[in-house]
Amino acid sequence: MDFSLNEEQRMLAELVDRFVEKDYSFEARKASLRQAEGFSREQWRTLAATGLLGVNIPEAYGGMGGSPTDALVVMERFGSGLVVEPFVQNAVVAARLLAANGSESQKNRFFPALLAGETLFALACVERSGGFDMWHAQSRAVPDAAGGWDLSGTKSVVPYGDSADILVVPARTSGAPDDRHGISLFLVPRAAAGIEVQAFPSFDGQRVAEVRFTGVKLTRDALLGPEGEGYPALELGVDHGIAALCAEAVGAMQKLLELTTDYLRTRRQFGKPIGSFQALQHRAAGMVICLEQARAAAFMAAAGVEEPDAATRRRTVSAAKVLVGRCGRESGEAATQLHGGMGMTDEMMSGHYFKRLVGIDKTWGDSEHHVELYASLVT
Repeated sequence: MDFSLNEEQRMLAELVDRFVEKDYSFEARKASLRQAEGFSREQWRTLAATGLLGVNIPEAYGGMGGSPTDALVVMERFGSGLVVEPFVQNAVVAARLLAANGSESQKNRFFPALLAGETLFALACVERSGGFDMWHAQSRAVPDAAGGWDLSGTKSVVPYGDSADILVVPARTSGAPDDRHGISLFLVPRAAAGIEVQAFPSFDGQRVAEVRFTGVKLTRDALLGPEGEGYPALELGVDHGIAALCAEAVGAMQKLLELTTDYLRTRRQFGKPIGSFQALQHRAAGMVICLEQARAAAFMAAAGVEEPDAATRRRTVSAAKVLVGRCGRESGEAATQLHGGMGMTDEMMSGHYFKRLVGIDKTWGDSEHHVELYASLVT
């Protein structure tokens, strides 16, 4: 597999590197987390000004029309900076869902606002009773007399659900709760009557929310894509999101390795740097191996997410998610031990990277879930 970037991707990498180095210090990140929404609107406007929010928006609508590898380039560098702004939810998942399933009216309405950073999206696809199984949907949308829909149900762990302007909600319009057919996607204004949002911070610095829908009135044009055929579209959009998260994990692991090796070179014990001890060198070497395995998996996911056969695509993405999740956890555990007891304190950057790696593993299915999913696809 060729991991080299073309000239345009190298320029994109340099653009993102400048943003992270100039605008996203560790202190700047902590300042973003202290904001009421859990991220900085100023940083979000900066990202919009660079054009990065358009990486997955088609050129016809003012975006870059980029590939999953372009998104990988961006996300790897965001991972190194622990960027908390909701890039994956908006510039990856929402952009991909709109591009593949939106009507011309929806694209003309939402793409300019997304590109300018004026409208925020959040995917509300998890329900408590279903765990990581996105097809398990008890939320329902029923037709109303005006030709629209009445939406009811509850979605859990919605990333930045309290700050999103539009919630992308899969809801059942027919079938039983465990059917993969009969699910439709809806674009739901968060300010609509009948929506209750309870937000809270997650352990890795991200912000999530519990969102309850009670008789929410939706117009006919709230439907995204064909009625009852939303699950394959949802699955594809999330697969693009998982590929982006794999790249983010690689960036976080790269930075974590750098922090750890710097610590091993500077921390002294018995009159010498602790990095001279062979046992610690072995642990650091294990981190290097984990990083390269995860990098290969991230490129595999970026290459495989455009596979036209859904089962093949799912196997590739699940395999990458498993490998990246396990490598991230192993790398984080090694870094914490090599830093000693202070490795998990808030003052040490290494602990924040470890928490984010665990958070990535838990998003859209952890390693165990994707092992089961892969096995079901193979058999």
